[in-house]
Amino acid sequence: MLNFISKIWKPDQYHGHKKKDNFFEGWFFKSVDQSGNNIIAIIPGVFVSKDPELQHSFIQILEGNSHASYYIRYPFEEFWAAKDKFEVKIGDSIFSNNSISLNISNTQIILKGELRFNNVQPWPVTLTSPGIMGWYSFAPFMECNHGVLSLDHSIEGSLDINGSKIDFSSGKGYIEKDWGSSFPSSYVWSQSNHFEMEGVSFTGSIAKIPWLFSSFRGFIVGLLHNGRLYRFTTYTGAEVNYLKIFKDEIRYEIEDKKHFLRVKIKRTEGGVLHGPYEKQMLERVSESLDAEIEINFSEKSGKTIFEGIGIHAGLDVNGKLEEIADEIK
Repeated sequence: MLNFISKIWKPDQYHGHKKKDNFFEGWFFKSVDQSGNNIIAIIPGVFVSKDPELQHSFIQILEGNSHASYYIRYPFEEFWAAKDKFEVKIGDSIFSNNSISLNISNTQIILKGELRFNNVQPWPVTLTSPGIMGWYSFAPFMECNHGVLSLDHSIEGSLDINGSKIDFSSGKGYIEKDWGSSFPSSYVWSQSNHFEMEGVSFTGSIAKIPWLFSSFRGFIVGLLHNGRLYRFTTYTGAEVNYLKIFKDEIRYEIEDKKHFLRVKIKRTEGGVLHGPYEKQMLERVSESLDAEIEINFSEKSGKTIFEGIGIHAGLDVNGKLEEIADEIK
């Protein structure tokens, strides 16, 4: 409990120092080069279990254009995390808020290099709202916790992937994370910070949230526009008017006291990742990095604040979608 309390206002840091069973934590680093021709997600993480066959650390890799994915498994003992800041080491690779240094070489993939992140823009942490989870951050029994470490940042550096050097300098990145006992049984997640208007970033998640002896459709959505973060979440009193999931697209609308936010997402092919389910890491998460997100953000008076299409978008649609969708076709 003391470890839980000490980390409430530090969502970026590792939360599992005292965990001994059925716990996962993973960080998601998405990087897009300046041309947009190279998109990659690097996901370092750890799975804690009393079963030595299941307990391990890992680095997942997803290539946006080819949809190729890799799951590099490491012994649990090769995972290290600082106790006073976000710094994680897995094997010979190091991860932090401001950089990643990769040194991966095995039969699956050779990936080496360093990326440095500038002007990192985390979701604000305040005394009463410690990050994107809001006051839910104070609930110790949440199935899955979420954090956004950077809505948008610039990149310097390059990566060597199987002998091909890719320069990510002047590109853009995004960082988030999850930790807890399991992914939700159903959810829709999407993200893009590649809009025609500079400085715009969108992240949104709608999921089934277990709560005590019941559950509810929870959501956390943020739109960064003109330096202001507009928040539409369960805990701010916003409402999801509808969520419609079709084969080729997803649509939903959220409103609060002052605004309407309409979201249309173009679905694309994805790669398969591992996720924490049934007390183990299972290969069942389909995620794409080249979807498109169309945003229409307006005041209730009808005045449009922002319209735009975000490209190079991350999209993850998984689980028993009838639990959260108003319409599925």
